[in-house]
Order: sequence, then structure tokens, then C-alpha cells
Amino acid sequence: MKPEMIKPSMGVLNLSRGAHKFQLSRHEPSSEIAAFIKHFWIVTWDLTEQAPYLQEVVPNPCVNLVIEPNRSAIFGAAKQKYAHYLEGKGCVFGAKFKPGGFYPFIKQPISTLANQPMRVQDVFDVDIHQLEHELLAQAQESDMVQLAEQFIRPKLPRWDDQITLINAIIDRVQEDREITKVDEICERFHLNKRTLQRLFDQYVGVSPKWVIQLYRLQNAAETIEHQPRVDWSELSVELGYYDQSHFIKDFRAIIGKTPDEYIKVQCEEK
Repeated sequence: MKPEMIKPSMGVLNLSRGAHKFQLSRHEPSSEIAAFIKHFWIVTWDLTEQAPYLQEVVPNPCVNLVIEPNRSAIFGAAKQKYAHYLEGKGCVFGAKFKPGGFYPFIKQPISTLANQPMRVQDVFDVDIHQLEHELLAQAQESDMVQLAEQFIRPKLPRWDDQITLINAIIDRVQEDREITKVDEICERFHLNKRTLQRLFDQYVGVSPKWVIQLYRLQNAAETIEHQPRVDWSELSVELGYYDQSHFIKDFRAIIGKTPDEYIKVQCEEK
């Protein structure tokens, strides 16, 4: 299984700079596991005799199972940007579930993971300390993936059609920049607003409004990359904001910097 190296995407993540500090790859799961898991990801680094490195990450509407020494857990979707502190030499292995893909494993609202990660051993039959040692000691990334699939496969739940619906909605929001309100999702998918909100609370862990906000603000970041002199007032209105200060506040929460700070980073990297 050949890993796919992730290309730099969002400048705020400083992946072009981070490429000198760590390596990030992802692997496709086997077909039966791919129904629930988007991909496996692996981060490795060697900062021996170097200063520690802080890597910021933009949130996404997915649950992640993370394996790292003494810190393994299952994390719900973050609502704001977060950061990983890298020092010394190490490796972290993760499984990124499709939006809605983790719910069938636990049958409880994914929103409950917002403030309290779940222990891996509470969902899968593993000795977590043995798993951390064995999986992270593998020399080949493909062997890490194989070991992960070995403990995930026996717990695979029955297929749930709601996962297909949720991913169709999220893909549409991501691709259609005209969607700025939850009502517009309801119209396109013929769903009651309350039903949609319950579905996202139960399966995704974040609201449909937050998902719209996430992708629109990422769109805004892309616009800023290509048009540094963008009109903030006009852009905020296009994104569905009636108040420019609210737009700037949300941009900073999701992207990790104010629009002006983001422009500065782009100019420095160019």
C-alpha cells in the first residue's frame, strides 16, 4: 500500500514550513473499513537537538482515533483551530472517520465527545499500552495500517444509510459556495431544519451551521491568498455575515489568525 503524501493546502497551517519539521502521510483503508473511515494518517518527526515545533491545525467535521504514547484517545470534531506540540523524536498514528462514520460504533451522540475524548479501549478490544508500543514500533507504515485494521475490523457495525446522506450534505456545502444558511441545506435536501440539526448532533457532533461556517471561512482564506486587497465588508456579506467584526472573530477562531495576520503570513511565505 503506497502512502499519499499530503500537499500543503491552507497557508495558516504553515505546512510548507512544517515540511522541514515533520512528515505527514495518509493511507487508504481496505474496502470494508473504508465505509466508515476516510483514511489513516501518520505523522513522524525527528527534532533531536532542535527547538520544539508547534503545528496549528484547522478543524474538520470528523472523529479521529489517535494513537500516541500515553495519550491515545478518540476525539470528536474540534470547533476551533488547535495545535500539536512536537519535540524530540516521535510518531503519531490516526484513523480519520468519515463524517458520521463513528456513530454506528458507539450509538450515542457524537456531540458528547466535544469536551471529553473517549478511551480507545472503551470501543475496541485492545490493551492500549501494548497497542501503542506495538503499532508505533513498526518500521513500515503499511504494517501500522494492518495492525489498526486488525482491531477495528471485529467491531465494524452494520451499515447506516445516514452516513451517505451526511457526507452528501457536507460535500455539497464544501463545493457550493452559495450555501451560507442552514435553510438552504434544508431546501436542497428536502429536510426539516430540526431534523437536520438532530442528525448532525447525533452523527457529526457539530451543527450544520458550524460546517457551513467552517468551509465558507476556508473559502475566504483561499480568496485572501489570491486577492490580498479584498474588501472585507463585501466578503463578509458574501459569506452571510451582517457584521464585519463577527466575520473577523469567526475567521480567527477557525483559521487561527485574523484576515490581516493571514495575509501577512502569505506574503512572508511567498
